[in-house]
Amino acid sequence: MNRWKCRFLAALLLTGSQSLFAQSEDWQLPGDVEQLVVVTTPDWQAIQGQLRTFERTEAGWQQAGIQSPVTIGRTGLAWGLGLHPIQEGRQKQEGDGKAPAGVFALTQAFGYEALKGLDMPYQQMQASHYCMDVKGSPYYNQIVDADKVGKEAVEGSSEGMRRDIHYGDSLYKQGVVVAHNPANVSGAGSCIFLHHWRGPDKPTAGCTAMPEDIMTQLLNWLVSEEAPAMVILPQDEYKRLQDHWRLPAL
Repeated sequence: MNRWKCRFLAALLLTGSQSLFAQSEDWQLPGDVEQLVVVTTPDWQAIQGQLRTFERTEAGWQQAGIQSPVTIGRTGLAWGLGLHPIQEGRQKQEGDGKAPAGVFALTQAFGYEALKGLDMPYQQMQASHYCMDVKGSPYYNQIVDADKVGKEAVEGSSEGMRRDIHYGDSLYKQGVVVAHNPANVSGAGSCIFLHHWRGPDKPTAGCTAMPEDIMTQLLNWLVSEEAPAMVILPQDEYKRLQDHWRLPAL
């Protein structure tokens, strides 16, 4: 079990779901997070947003220079399960077309090609790799290899990771895993990534998508030892939580 999952489960056990709501404004971004990808949208229903990157320095958060428009879920945002306390309001559910809002660890890079020299763990995907989006599956919200778990185990999944082979597109040519729902709660939403976009007006099923050159820049910027994370919120919600959660000024 990785440290992000341990931290998420510990929060649930120590505080209990009832008190997590009250502690929302007392929570702060973990001090070991030194790289931050920030995505803000005009409102909860928007399908487009703005991406910015930040690095933690002795003087505080400083912009890192990567900035781009992005697209998100086709029905906007809903609160997800991540590093932040559980929030009141609409919650991300499987198949709702919403991107998860909140703060999430960025844990692994992936893609179609064999890449070296990255400072993030990287997995080259094969035709047998699937991310399980089938509710009730023991592999829910996990990337698995059908050659290892068996073809029956991935039956029904719509998330073949080699989209060029399965669906004829390059959306997952390069990507990063967003650790939404790290405890893999069935039905709470699965397979959330940063990846290539179809275009500036084309939303996703719940991921955050961007131009290929921006995705390449992110892959080369992210460093696993700096515990990179992502914040994605509507603008007004970001302003409300910025000081409480110790988020960068935009």
